[in-house]
Amino acid sequence: MESKRQQKVARQLQKDLGEIFQREVPHLFNGAFITVTSVRVSPDLSVARIYLSFLATKDKALLLDTIRENSRTIRQHLGERVRHQLRIVPDLSFFLDDTAEYAEKMDKLFAGLDIPPAPDEDDE
Repeated sequence: MESKRQQKVARQLQKDLGEIFQREVPHLFNGAFITVTSVRVSPDLSVARIYLSFLATKDKALLLDTIRENSRTIRQHLGERVRHQLRIVPDLSFFLDDTAEYAEKMDKLFAGLDIPPAPDEDDE
């Protein structure tokens, strides 16, 4: 379970990283729309796991690799934003958030089920 400090830092990192991807470094990613869906921070606040969702891109794995290659630049921009709130800028680990695809897959599975109606209690 995350502490209140971890949750607060994670929310701030999510907000700041979203702005960085949209406003400061969109040229690095060929106009892809990148959304920071969630951030998990280690208890000592030294490592942040960032989960991303992409729109307007064909190859998500290639874009994720490009983000990982440019993580130093992203971390530098983040450091400029959080330098007064955090003593250490966390190391950033980027991951693809596949929650939307998983939910879509589950919806298709549920839609394909043939569930017979429950028998009425009056029939017994």
